[in-house]
Amino acid sequence: MTSAASGAATAGTPVSATAPAPLLAVRDLAVTYEGSDVAATRGATFTVTLGEVVLLLGPSGSGKSTIALTLNGLIPQSVPAAIEGSVLVDGQDAATTPIPQLSTRVGMVFQDPDAQLVTGTLLDEVAFGPENLRLPVDEVLARAERALRRVGLWERRHENPDRLSGGGRQRLAIACALAMDSPLLVLDEPTANLDPEGIEDVYAAIGEIAASGDRAILLVEHNLDAAIGFTDRVVALDHAGRTVADGRVDSVLRDRAAELHDLGVWLPVSTLAALRLREAGYALEPLPLTPEELRAGLVASASVSAREPRSIARTSGAAADPVRDASDHPTTASAEAAPARRGAVSVRDLTLQRGRTSVLHGIDLDVRPGEFVAIVGANGAGKTSLLQAIAGVVRAPRGRIDVGGLDPSRADARALARCIGFVFQNPEHQFVAHTVFDELAHSLRRQQLSPDEIRDRVDDMLRRFGLTAHADRHPFLLSGGQKRRLSVGTALIAGAPVLALDEPTFGQDRARADELLQLLRDLNAEGATILVVTHDMQLVSDYAERCVVVGAGRIMADGRSAAVLGDDALLRSAALRMPPLRRALHGLDDLPELSDLARLADLPRGRG
Repeated sequence: MTSAASGAATAGTPVSATAPAPLLAVRDLAVTYEGSDVAATRGATFTVTLGEVVLLLGPSGSGKSTIALTLNGLIPQSVPAAIEGSVLVDGQDAATTPIPQLSTRVGMVFQDPDAQLVTGTLLDEVAFGPENLRLPVDEVLARAERALRRVGLWERRHENPDRLSGGGRQRLAIACALAMDSPLLVLDEPTANLDPEGIEDVYAAIGEIAASGDRAILLVEHNLDAAIGFTDRVVALDHAGRTVADGRVDSVLRDRAAELHDLGVWLPVSTLAALRLREAGYALEPLPLTPEELRAGLVASASVSAREPRSIARTSGAAADPVRDASDHPTTASAEAAPARRGAVSVRDLTLQRGRTSVLHGIDLDVRPGEFVAIVGANGAGKTSLLQAIAGVVRAPRGRIDVGGLDPSRADARALARCIGFVFQNPEHQFVAHTVFDELAHSLRRQQLSPDEIRDRVDDMLRRFGLTAHADRHPFLLSGGQKRRLSVGTALIAGAPVLALDEPTFGQDRARADELLQLLRDLNAEGATILVVTHDMQLVSDYAERCVVVGAGRIMADGRSAAVLGDDALLRSAALRMPPLRRALHGLDDLPELSDLARLADLPRGRG
């Protein structure tokens, strides 16, 4: 899909007099939340025209979500903040136009669909907004039907939203926004908590909306692999929130990829791989954005490779394969991964219920000290419930769990914190203090450490996670990415030998995600046992030596990550997909030096 007005190649280029008036115009926007002396975003400038799909990128803390909340007036009308610059929606000032009036122009879909679902059936949910506009009943029902049909949920209109998968609930949230008939649809990381199949599901619905051309879409997203297929323009922000790039996909993501990568902006996995392969001498022009483009580019370069030998080297040392011993785990996806010595974590016959619904059924799992294990599966498969049971967050009615000789369900909070550190999927669920400093210091104070030791350890953690300037802020005033870093820091600071993290890179930019994962790898190398629940299959491939697949409350597979992630039939049966790099390189017979690689760190480098 292309649009009539795609925007200038760089920020600030004047729009042609013949171009249609923008539906959205953001000019020199700066937002400072009440109680803070640091701007959450400063200097964003861009436009969106009807029919366009605009992708808004930026490193963590650049203010992407803050900008999104200014578009429908929630900032500053509901969330107090000082606004500089301007946000005009269809010519109306978003800072002063009443929110109910703006809701007819701007439809918002948040990161967490559950935060905006309030009724008992899908039909009631989608009708809720139009009903509050006091529209005639016939018009309300007509809008609700059109919206539900567009996202493929009309046949399930009488079901409770709780029965939908994560992807289904996100599609329902999109339908709610569509029913308001707003010309501008704003989606703030709509796939952040979804499994790969759910991501495909949501983006199929968004793609159909984009193809109709009757709405403008502003998309805030870290996961670019699925989003770029229907994106017209890309707007990129720097760390302060200033617009540093604004243009078509090619002029921003292909031509300025290295610059964006240096800023810490997420790029498609295939683009990251291509940047590295270019350094090794592979001819990849234009720069690929998808696994299919990367594979095609490498096939085309194979003949050049045959004629012009390259000087390349595989990486070694810290970036090498983290698997310590090939005999540690099965080489096939198998649920028979019993350890040979006492485990850091032992789970036997674990059964867990949520209300009247069984979410785990007779789980057996052993994790040895010093392993880095990824737990993957579809939304609702039970992986988060398994991790929470191991960490003692929830108590199972049946089964036995042993973490370093401790039963998490019976241990007191102080003993549990010394044994296992846990990071929730939603950072806000674990914050208990009024400042970032006190949040990090909380568990250390409970251990009755000296004030000097507490300050030294907290200051070190603040530096590690780029939070020093925010030490005195309330945790809830941080950006989404900053909250995630704080939540991880609270788990790490106590020095527990086992760390359990639920979606640790959610909301992070590329630089911070790499920094966090390298920190986890370093801790793992020092002997810490790492358990990670994630939907990011490339993360699993790059960092986890072992992969456990959970489906319908049972373990479907357990083995070395390379074996599990190479089994396409298994992954698809679990609503998962091969990592992008593996999809691009698997079976690439013309370039055998690449065909068996699945980790970005294992790609060849040029000898400088």
